[in-house]
Amino acid sequence: MRFFKNFFLGLQAYWQALTFIRKNRMYWYIVFPALLMIAVYKIGELIQGHYISTEAENMNELIWVLIYMLIEISIALMLMNFAKYLVVIVLSPLLAHLSVKTENILTGNTYPFNLTQFIHDVKRGLRISFRNLMWQYCFFIVVFILSFIIFGESKHMIGKSIIFVIGSFYYGFSFLDYVYERLKMNLNDSVHFMRQNRGLAISIGSLYSALIFMPVNLEILFSLNGFSNEGVIFQIAEFLLHVILWIAASTAPVLTIVAATIAMNNFIGLKKN
Repeated sequence: MRFFKNFFLGLQAYWQALTFIRKNRMYWYIVFPALLMIAVYKIGELIQGHYISTEAENMNELIWVLIYMLIEISIALMLMNFAKYLVVIVLSPLLAHLSVKTENILTGNTYPFNLTQFIHDVKRGLRISFRNLMWQYCFFIVVFILSFIIFGESKHMIGKSIIFVIGSFYYGFSFLDYVYERLKMNLNDSVHFMRQNRGLAISIGSLYSALIFMPVNLEILFSLNGFSNEGVIFQIAEFLLHVILWIAASTAPVLTIVAATIAMNNFIGLKKN
């Protein structure tokens, strides 16, 4: 019962965050994740277009070619499957700022800017993100293996569902911890809190996951000159659709950090006595 109560508390916080962002004109912050998405796309494009020579004259050269290919494939897989964490990690300074700003507007609590403290907050955010990334990666491997052994023909859907829920927990953990850090709680306290309130973490992380992985095709946004006379209306509609999806995906980190801060305020009360 507690799980579902906390889960719906997180969903309610998202609805409040939409109004909060509009009211306080914080929507311009989505420019940063929007540009980051383009950068990730360009990096992926370079990797995809990179030619790997498979010519090898002896066994030693063949081994090095295989190692080189494995490294590039691993980087590509990390970009595809863990891009959500890449966003959280790169945007840590922005997320820390937005969390403080949101709490200030909600409660009046002030945190005078201190460069040392700010760097500490960012470092903790990075440490939490890397920790959660490693745990999620471990669970990803375990579920991937078990899905072939246990789930049979339905392994694809069941495995993906389990991975989505686990990932949502760790994404929510990463965003909620920005507030918990300001309460001067250490990492172990934060881990204990998240385990006791999985419903809250999963609800915060699930909507982030759904938004950040909108099926946006950035290639279409860079093909303005590719419009042909045939089916031009369809091409324009497709272009506009992916612009909307791009904006929705770019909104995810900003909306989620605001929702996480609101949720923590609703849950424990952040107003200082």
